[in-house]
Amino acid sequence: MIRTQIQLTEAQAKRLREPSAASRQSVAALIRRAVDQFLASANPDRSALYRQAQRVVGKYESDSVDISVHPDRYLEKDFGTH
Repeated sequence: MIRTQIQLTEAQAKRLREPSAASRQSVAALIRRAVDQFLASANPDRSALYRQAQRVVGKYESDSVDISVHPDRYLEKDFGTH
């Protein structure tokens, strides 16, 4: 591990102490976990996103056969944009 120094506000430090004690994890461990969550959300796994999209493909049907060719017609009708 690489040691780094951060500064927290008094309020942040106080709010971290309670979950730290309750979970018996150090404040540093909680901060590392928060950094991991931030990094995962900032750079999502593209293959997981593709798998998620594939589960939806073909799941829904429509009687309209040209909705992908003329989507503006349907948006105007449904949302009254014109």
